[in-house]
Amino acid sequence: MTATSLLRRVSALVIALVPAGVPAAASAEPVRFGLPAPTGSHPVGSADLHLIDPSREDPWVPGRVRELMITVRYPARPNTEPKAPYMAAGVAAAVAATDAGKLGVEPNLLDYRFPTHSGLGAPVADGRWPVLLYSPGATLSRSHGTTQMEQLASDGYIVVAIDHTHEAEAVEFPGGRVARKALPAPTIEVSKRLISTRIADTRFVLDQLELLAAGAHRDADGRALPAGLNTALDLARIGMFGHSGGGFTTAETLLVEQRISAGADLDGSMAYSQSARDFGRAADEGLDRPFLLMSAGDHSIDTDASWQQFLGHRRGPLCQVHLADGEHFSYTDYQILLPQLGHTAAAFVGAVDPTHSLAVQHHTLSTLFGTHLPHSRGENRTAAPGCP
Repeated sequence: MTATSLLRRVSALVIALVPAGVPAAASAEPVRFGLPAPTGSHPVGSADLHLIDPSREDPWVPGRVRELMITVRYPARPNTEPKAPYMAAGVAAAVAATDAGKLGVEPNLLDYRFPTHSGLGAPVADGRWPVLLYSPGATLSRSHGTTQMEQLASDGYIVVAIDHTHEAEAVEFPGGRVARKALPAPTIEVSKRLISTRIADTRFVLDQLELLAAGAHRDADGRALPAGLNTALDLARIGMFGHSGGGFTTAETLLVEQRISAGADLDGSMAYSQSARDFGRAADEGLDRPFLLMSAGDHSIDTDASWQQFLGHRRGPLCQVHLADGEHFSYTDYQILLPQLGHTAAAFVGAVDPTHSLAVQHHTLSTLFGTHLPHSRGENRTAAPGCP
């Protein structure tokens, strides 16, 4: 699957999920969505930060500087803080309207403001924690990977999720300002600009994390950080993972960014065009650091020429995991949310049991990062990343 086809597929997310002959659901009451609670040894805290890069013009909306929203999830002290909502209000409304149109339901059925398991602004647990960056699939929100990120945070990682502004369906900034998707029609050139923008976004976020670790205490709007975040960031131990276009982004970022020690691609092609064999640099040049390829359904190393190219050029440890009964969006929260609507979702999340899917993903990611970003600096773990 190419980057261009991924854009088209994401834009068709959950289309045709209503079984034939079954009327669209209508209800005055929204579905009571929920995500499974993380099972790690730490409570989870959450903070949204607004970042502005005055050195870059926004590539999708000329005349504006590049600005981003990130969510930082982290091991927290025991707390009674209110739980962060799944999505900001403006994002929830935009995503609900888009999803409802494709599902054939009323938008008020989809309440994406349900509470997560992360305490808003809770104090950070004592210690220094490895950092993981998360890049979502093309046009998706940083919120769509919440389950996996909360689990990793409860295990002892600081997880930083990045929204790629004007590519995501909607991004809400402080004060309620909402930036909507502004991508041109999918082409190879648009896909290349999308990936290069994502790489620049990621490197800028890393720069900002370094400023925070050096003592900066506020984001671009002057909002204070959770207590203890500055000293908790261990930027000597950084990993990155992403779904779909975020997985492609991860591979391309590792090629140019030495601060990241290991990466994972969750079902993302590394091609701009499979037929023309127009691949990303990581596929053509390989990576010298540990990397994980996770796939699902009919997408795998056997069907993706860009992955085959990457395999032939790799220079570091490689782990491969395939969810045969899964599908592309099994690597997002949709695998949990869509069944709660009572719709047939196999076309997008497959027939795999979500509990099993999440367990496989968590085991594999925690093995990768636990091996190559060990929690104790005294550990000497050099084995290749284990696979289930």
